[in-house]
Amino acid sequence: MSALAVVTPTYAPDAELFDHLHRSVLAHTSEDTVHHVVVPPADHRLFARYSGPRCRIWTYAEILPRRLIRAPLAGVWIDPRRPWPPLRGWVAQQAAKVAVAARLDAKVVLVADSDVVLVREVNPDLFIRDGHVCMFRVDDGVHEQMTDHVTWHRVARELLGLPGPAPLPLPDYVSSLASWDPAVVRGMQQAIIEATGRDWLTAFTSYLQVSEFIVYGVFVDEVLGISPPVNTAICHSRWDRTPLDHAGAIAFADRLPPDAVGMMISAKSRTPMGARRAAIERCSRITGPDGSHP
Repeated sequence: MSALAVVTPTYAPDAELFDHLHRSVLAHTSEDTVHHVVVPPADHRLFARYSGPRCRIWTYAEILPRRLIRAPLAGVWIDPRRPWPPLRGWVAQQAAKVAVAARLDAKVVLVADSDVVLVREVNPDLFIRDGHVCMFRVDDGVHEQMTDHVTWHRVARELLGLPGPAPLPLPDYVSSLASWDPAVVRGMQQAIIEATGRDWLTAFTSYLQVSEFIVYGVFVDEVLGISPPVNTAICHSRWDRTPLDHAGAIAFADRLPPDAVGMMISAKSRTPMGARRAAIERCSRITGPDGSHP
């Protein structure tokens, strides 16, 4: 068993972002940490150059059922047994995270989006307390105006066979960088099977709207009831969709919390790559060569 693994779904438009992330994984994790990367079959050649002892490239063809038919121009998969709703790329990415994490023999899996970079040394012990893997959770973080999150909670409860709807406000489990326990992921898959009477992947991908993080969080809190330790400082994140200029990127990096091991500027902000690189370099100077905070 390895101590740590990293899982990232990505695709060609995020190739440069992914390069920054992968370099940071190599720089800030131990030699036995493998970066598991899931890409569309058409993008395999682009990402194959990363393949090696510390990087495993997966394609959706290795994860999704063979009966699914890819509709390239629409960016969806069609299941002939259940043509509607189609499997959208975003949902396929989420399913890939779950499927790969469940296969791994590791104490901790870090699930990292392409627009994340690690900025400090990552030790698995940072994410394990009292025998449990830490979870990202913001109590009362979901309110009625967050309609997508409310839908994701409803879907999670349906997948896990829980009564609903749960009263608002609800916990928010969504993060661009999160720590998962692979054994818990496998238990979540089994719970979906038992609740729905279908294989977990078919059940999970039968929804147009679903969140892997909320399904995981609701499973841990309401099915397992184990109350794991919470870590909300794992990543210094900027979700705003407006681009940062150079000065704004530096100012964002300067606010890096002392406990954050990752930094994320949303790819949807279309922040210029030069500004993004400036933020990464600034974080490197803030943390220093040993990952400490001044």
